[in-house]
Amino acid sequence: MSPFDPIHRRPVSRRRRVLRGLLVGVLVLTTFCYVNNTNLWAGADGARPALLAHRGLAQTFGFEGMTNDTCTAQRIHAPEHPYLENTITSMRAAFDEGADIVEFDVQLTKDDRLVVFHDHTLECRTNGTGKVRDHTLAELRRLDIGYNYTSDGGATYPFRGKGVGLMPTIDEVTAAFPERELLIDVKSSDAVEGERLADHLATLPAERLKTLTVYGGDEPIAALASRLPQVRVLSMATLKDCLYRYIAVGWTGHVPAACENRQLHIPETYAPWLWGWPHKFVERMAEHHSRVVIVAGDGGFSEGFDSADDWARLPDGYTGVVWTNRVDRAAALRDGS
Repeated sequence: MSPFDPIHRRPVSRRRRVLRGLLVGVLVLTTFCYVNNTNLWAGADGARPALLAHRGLAQTFGFEGMTNDTCTAQRIHAPEHPYLENTITSMRAAFDEGADIVEFDVQLTKDDRLVVFHDHTLECRTNGTGKVRDHTLAELRRLDIGYNYTSDGGATYPFRGKGVGLMPTIDEVTAAFPERELLIDVKSSDAVEGERLADHLATLPAERLKTLTVYGGDEPIAALASRLPQVRVLSMATLKDCLYRYIAVGWTGHVPAACENRQLHIPETYAPWLWGWPHKFVERMAEHHSRVVIVAGDGGFSEGFDSADDWARLPDGYTGVVWTNRVDRAAALRDGS
C-alpha cells in the first residue's frame, strides 16, 4: 500500500493506516457475525413447535402481585375443566389435548418415597398441615389435594372432596406414561432428593431415560447428573454455565461443552440476545442433544404461552419447545384449529 494519499500526495500517517485497518476488520467481523447467525436461511422447514404442559392440564391463576409466598390455589381463575395439577388424570388429559411433554414436581416423603406435589407445605392446597417431607406416603394419600382451591375469595371451593388419594408417586407416573416425554422438577435444594431420584431412574431402561429430563435446585441436579450423566438436566448453575459461555463464543457458531445434553429454559425477554436466536440457536443446541424451551415474560413465575395474544409473540417459524399452562388452548393455536 502506498504511504501517500493518491489525490493530494500527502504522507498518510501510521495512525490513519491503523484506523483504516481497524475499520476494515470491524466490517469483516460484523459481516461474518451476521452471516453466521442470521435466520434468513434457517427455520423454514415447516416444523411446528412442541408443547410442554406445566403440571399437566391444571387450574390457572393470575400472576399480578405474586410473590414467592403467594398461595396460588386461593387465586385460581374460574374453573373451565375438572383437573388438578400434578395428578395422573391431569397429565393424561394434557397428552390427550396435544402436549408433547408433561412437567410435574417431586418431593421426598418422611418414609423416603418420591411423591408428586408442588408445595413444600400442605396448607395452601390441602386439608393437611406441615411439610411434605414430615409425612409418610400413606398420610399424604389420605389428604384432599383440592381442598383449598377457590376462585372467589373463599365463597366456594369447587374441588373439595374431589382430590382424596390423588397424590401419585413418581413410580406411578413413569409407569402410567411409559413412552411419553416427561420433565421432572425436583422441588428442593437438597442433594439427597437428587440421589433418591437417581435411585429410581437408574432402574429404568436406557431407552426410557432418553425420554426423561430433570430440573431443579443446583445441588440435587448436580447429584443426579454425577450418577446419571446420560439424563438431560437443567438447573440455574447449568443454565448460566452454558449461556455465559455461548454468549462469549456463539458468534462463531461454536457450542460449548457446557451446553451438551441440557435443557435450556429461555425467557422471551432475554432470548433475542442469544446468537442465532431463534432458529439457528435451536438447531445448534439440538445438534448437541440439548432442548430449548421458551417461557413467557422474564421467567420469574412459570408464565406460559396460554392465549392467542401470548402465541402471537412467538418468533415466526419457531420449532423449539413452548412452555404453557393451558395446553388445551395452546394446542389449538399451534395447530390452527
